Amino acid sequence: MDAKIGVLALQGDVSEHIDAFLLALERTGHGPESEVFEVRSPADLAACDALAIPGGESTTISRLIDKNGLYEPIRRFRGGIFATCAGMVLVAAEVADSRIHPLGRMDITVDRNAFGRQCESFEMDLSLAGLDGGPFHAVFIRAPVVSRAAPSLTVMARLQKGIVALENGNDMALSFHPELGDDTRLHERFLKMNGI
Repeated sequence: MDAKIGVLALQGDVSEHIDAFLLALERTGHGPESEVFEVRSPADLAACDALAIPGGESTTISRLIDKNGLYEPIRRFRGGIFATCAGMVLVAAEVADSRIHPLGRMDITVDRNAFGRQCESFEMDLSLAGLDGGPFHAVFIRAPVVSRAAPSLTVMARLQKGIVALENGNDMALSFHPELGDDTRLHERFLKMNGI
């Protein structure tokens, strides 16, 4: 199957997600007709089978989603969403920051910058429920955590401060940056969840 994966390209680490999804598609045997491309408008989104919302500055990305007319199209998007770091904040139902217009894709409450400032960023090997192949080397940069999740969601990983990885249907939200490195298992899992 030829896949069309969009990466929301309003702000943040867009090129890293494009590269990671291209590698994941190659590793899962998808042909050269598959595409990973930048999404900046509702028309771009309409061409996607799935969408990544990358890490970056969540207040800036939220403002640009509204400015570019993408709020309702993303809320109604039928494909899966792969949300990392700031993306996790944006897909939430509740965020304790009035500058953010959450998309409500997942019934979760998210605390921004839960681990502190940039200088308190860290890396660790994280065990993720349902992910084969051993722990995942996770990079946390000013990372959020989920403080409340609806019982229907699947929690993949939790640290002392809160939930850092979960799934809901064909959506996945991670508080860390799986695109920073060459381990594409989470990108591959997301593709499989979406029948890609």
